[in-house]
Amino acid sequence: MELLQNILNSFGAAVVVPVMLFIVALFLKVTPKKAFQSALNAGIGLTGFNLIVNSFVPIITPVINNMVDQTGIQLPVLDTGWQATSVIAYSTQIGVIFLVVGLALQVGLFLIKWTDVFMPSDMWNNYSFMVWGSMIYLITDNMMLAMACMIVQNLYVMLLGEVISKRWANYYKLPGTTLTAPHHVCAVPYAIAMNWILEKLGAGKVNWDPQTLKKKLGFLGEPITLGLFLGLLIGIMGNLSSLNTLDGWGSVFTIGLAVSAVMAVFPRVASIFASAFTSLTNASKKTAKGSGSGREWMLSVNDAVGYGEPATLMTGLILIPIMVLIAMILPGNETLPLVDLIALPYMVEMIICVSKGNIFKGIISGVIWFSIGLYICTFTAPYFTEVASQVGVAIPEGAMMITSFGILYNPVMALIFLAFLSGNYFLMGLVVAVYAASYVLFKKNKQAVWAFLEGEKNDEPSEKVVA
Repeated sequence: MELLQNILNSFGAAVVVPVMLFIVALFLKVTPKKAFQSALNAGIGLTGFNLIVNSFVPIITPVINNMVDQTGIQLPVLDTGWQATSVIAYSTQIGVIFLVVGLALQVGLFLIKWTDVFMPSDMWNNYSFMVWGSMIYLITDNMMLAMACMIVQNLYVMLLGEVISKRWANYYKLPGTTLTAPHHVCAVPYAIAMNWILEKLGAGKVNWDPQTLKKKLGFLGEPITLGLFLGLLIGIMGNLSSLNTLDGWGSVFTIGLAVSAVMAVFPRVASIFASAFTSLTNASKKTAKGSGSGREWMLSVNDAVGYGEPATLMTGLILIPIMVLIAMILPGNETLPLVDLIALPYMVEMIICVSKGNIFKGIISGVIWFSIGLYICTFTAPYFTEVASQVGVAIPEGAMMITSFGILYNPVMALIFLAFLSGNYFLMGLVVAVYAASYVLFKKNKQAVWAFLEGEKNDEPSEKVVA
């Protein structure tokens, strides 16, 4: 377990995913040359994504912090970010144990064809389960209860990853892939329901997707131009107290150009990453045809692959000042979103792909979903703070408790957590029963569900990796 943990911490997704991809490709009888090229392209893509995001975050984070500081908002629960949360999760005893249990579960269920999602390729994000399990173990001192909670959460995530796979692959143009990051994919039921409601209310008529904006606004609707304007707006909001200085305006234009640069560069890196799966899919079709097997399966990829997609990034950035304002006025909220505000583009990926890039619907859906998340963070903060204290994390000055807005905001994971925390057999059984019923219904109606999510099928058809 310690070796596996050290491997994940040392190499990260940019190395682990290509290695997994190479092994899977060889298993499918893809030629070593083709398998190596696919794995290399995947590694180049993920490394490129990380370079872009890691360069962008240090530029925009101080401006976001200034924006929060200028509001004068004082709340007792401080968001310390998903990075700190992952360190905490990998530092707990129950978390490290689940690393092995979860890997065995994910591989085993894939091999027996219980799920068509190969989840171990994004093994890093298992820390999201570990956080919830660690809190249950802290409160109840019951390892079996904590482990059962994480396993059930994992079952839900694999199911939802399969539900969204076709829509995800079509929208982000990554054939044969899906997303299983627990803190994001659990938004799928909400995203589907909310998108349907908004369509019935006529929100779909307000078509703010990148293609439509480009068509209507000309060069002003180009993603890089919109990125510039959005970046300038955020820069101004984060430098209100220094707009009378050259440094202030320097920061404003730096942010504007940084957002525009992400819009310009990200799609080019995404095309390299996508080519890894396209070539693998084509080679795998021949293998499937020769074997007579037509199983469709999806490879889990890291959420970084969707961060810089134009509608995703724009929606996430627009939501940053909105969520700061909501945190101030939301009755009963005690959480101050801070570090994970820059993670909002990750957090809206499910909402955006379900709405087919409609930024208007994405903003409305995101406001409601993340407002609920603020309450979840407020409720779970005492438990998470205690877990953090036990592994030696110092609480930042001025904060009574800490949380991770980007991880602990998830209502679906929280409901499963509360059911197992209660120790009530009826509630735990109900959670399992809902999963079982959802699983059976989806498997019987998989093509119909995918067709419903595709709607008018304006996107290019997605190709699945077959085995």
